Amino acid sequence: MKAHILATTAAAALLSACTTAPGGEIEPMADADVSDSADIPEGTGYFASESSLPFHAPDFTKISEDDYIPAFEQGMAIQRAEVQAIIDNPAAPTFDNTIVALEKSGQMLGRVGTVFFALTGSNTTDRLDEINTDISPRLSAHSDSISLNPELFARVKAVYDNRAAMAMTPEDAALLEDTYEGMVHAGAMLTDAQRERVKAINTELSTVTTEFSQLARNAMSEQTVFFDTRAELAGLSDSDIQSAADLAAEKGQPGKFAIALQNTTQQPLLPSMENRAAREKLFKASYNRADGTTSIDTRPLVAKIAALRAEKAALFGEPDWASYTMYDRMVDSPQAALDFMSQMVPALAATQRREAALLNEKIREEGENFDVQPWDWYRYANMVKAERYEVDDDEVMQYFQLEKVLEDGVFYMANKLYGLNFERRTDIPVYHPDVWTYTVFDRDGSELGLFYFDPFQRPSKRGGAWMSNFVDQSFLWNNKPVIYNVLNIPKAPAGEPQLVSFDWVNTTFHEFGHALHGFFANQKYPSLSGTATARDFVEYPSQVHEMWMTHPEVLANYAKHYETGETIPTELVEKIEAASKFNQGYDFGEVVEAALLDMKWHALTADQAAAIDMPEEVSAYQAQALSELGLEVALVPPRYRTSYFNHIFSSPAGYSAGYYSYLWTQMLDHDSRNWFRENGGLTRENGDHYRETVLSRGGTMDYGEMYRNFAGRDPNVRYMLEALGLVASSGEDENATPGASDGALPPETVGSGSGE
Repeated sequence: MKAHILATTAAAALLSACTTAPGGEIEPMADADVSDSADIPEGTGYFASESSLPFHAPDFTKISEDDYIPAFEQGMAIQRAEVQAIIDNPAAPTFDNTIVALEKSGQMLGRVGTVFFALTGSNTTDRLDEINTDISPRLSAHSDSISLNPELFARVKAVYDNRAAMAMTPEDAALLEDTYEGMVHAGAMLTDAQRERVKAINTELSTVTTEFSQLARNAMSEQTVFFDTRAELAGLSDSDIQSAADLAAEKGQPGKFAIALQNTTQQPLLPSMENRAAREKLFKASYNRADGTTSIDTRPLVAKIAALRAEKAALFGEPDWASYTMYDRMVDSPQAALDFMSQMVPALAATQRREAALLNEKIREEGENFDVQPWDWYRYANMVKAERYEVDDDEVMQYFQLEKVLEDGVFYMANKLYGLNFERRTDIPVYHPDVWTYTVFDRDGSELGLFYFDPFQRPSKRGGAWMSNFVDQSFLWNNKPVIYNVLNIPKAPAGEPQLVSFDWVNTTFHEFGHALHGFFANQKYPSLSGTATARDFVEYPSQVHEMWMTHPEVLANYAKHYETGETIPTELVEKIEAASKFNQGYDFGEVVEAALLDMKWHALTADQAAAIDMPEEVSAYQAQALSELGLEVALVPPRYRTSYFNHIFSSPAGYSAGYYSYLWTQMLDHDSRNWFRENGGLTRENGDHYRETVLSRGGTMDYGEMYRNFAGRDPNVRYMLEALGLVASSGEDENATPGASDGALPPETVGSGSGE
């Protein structure tokens, strides 16, 4: 449900037909605002009113950790009173006095939630974690008290049942439908006993998923991998070794060397490490994270989460959690998602086997006598890649300084496509000294919003990269968006240039694609604004913006050697792009495996999930599920194993039964790239068209129709498979394409997505 009754509390789970109604002045309410005469408590403290800073950005200089609990409690009390006023309104239910009034409720709660959960993700403390543990189940219960209130639902249903006779804008209609369907999906039409059980499950899920998130983060930040000698780290750069020495000293073991884990199974330093035993040690520390190998074990929580989700689905008459939770997706059933992924498995499995054979050949050439293992894979894949394509990752990094990547690359792209301009500012308080802020100016010179950029890894930040809002765009409140991007780039030692890898450049463009989706929001209602879209659509606008990082005009503006100022050579870029099709057996395979593992966990019936109640049974089910995929999982483990799969287990819903979204939206992305190429590439005309048909639409219309309005047709999966080298490009000898033989899908078998 995207309606505001849940949007204000859904921040606990975060960490990203019709045309929309035009913006402008708010029309007067047809009925009196119920809050005018109702007995609504007054809030106190910082969060009781909007911030006085530009764009209502949070003033972190005025917020203390002691503010959060009182603000949450007041915010919930105020929203309860606002909802009760809607219920007690003697006037007949109307769109304004029920649906819009509900959308307007909970403003104080929304303000505290957006700030609090932003910090627990990006700059947490022990005290914030304690508050999170305390408040998350209370917020879940509060949300349920609204969405499962039978008297409130009676009014919402009365409006919904009368919708054919009402004059509404398309966005009004979308809000009404989302509100009604969201309450039904929450349990409004269940029996009293069923609703009470759903409430209890929701509260428990909130507690255990919060605990999972904290333990998974601790397993990453606290299970530092120590090495006794510098020789064990042979192959790493001097700065990496110095960083390892500094971290060991910080962790109380001076004279040793320490490497912090990152969130994915593979670790970025493995390819450079020459010592095989050291590689194995680092990899296994990551692979066995939080699975009971050390003191941290999330498996009991996984068992509980899976059982609770399956039980909740059964209360709604659904066979499993995946069927229950996919009700509002672009892909509307687990089987449709599985069918989409399954068509890739034969070609992918063949590619994994072929690439493993190539790596074993390389290992023999190097005089070694072992077969490739996951901790060896990237080291030898990089050797083969360097020979075939002559790409040196360290050489590539010399052309990517972080500030230039952002300001001369990402911002330049946004200017050329959309006419945006950016101004760095230092007068806006931030939550950490490493955060940069910018005012974003629209194509007509007006202020569009405020952007925060938080690039560097630190122990107080969870892994990965993400985008969210401090303030949502809304014509209802005349608010412009305040948006932040969070990354986890290893910070260079003091005095050294901040160079970033090609992958982190890609991620920077990706996350700003999310930001653009938020900045171009053009909605009246905040719960439909910007990135408030289906889970399997929201990644698409971000992924398509990755294409511009290697566009010649954009590259020439930002990819400059940090010492010589030389623009990255065209030949090097061509090698990078050619090399991008190599190693897809691992790069693409680990994502497909994670997506299929996610579906396996959430296709369990209530009885099946209840039978997995011991940590060892969690591990056994994971092993069974992975063995059934038909992929080489022993050589290519999933990007996240169950015990640290934060996307699907760290919030009551999150990406559960939705990790396939990264693959589905990658298909939309590559189909869109083909559209841009066919229509002239990096032009304002193309940017304005994409902004009008996709980026400005929020959650106001059917996603298939939205895509067809942009591309003029349904998307086709072929362009993704070609880009990955899993099928031959059109008109090309199939055997000439890396990865396009020995089991690759022939052109005629590649289906097209319906987009519906």
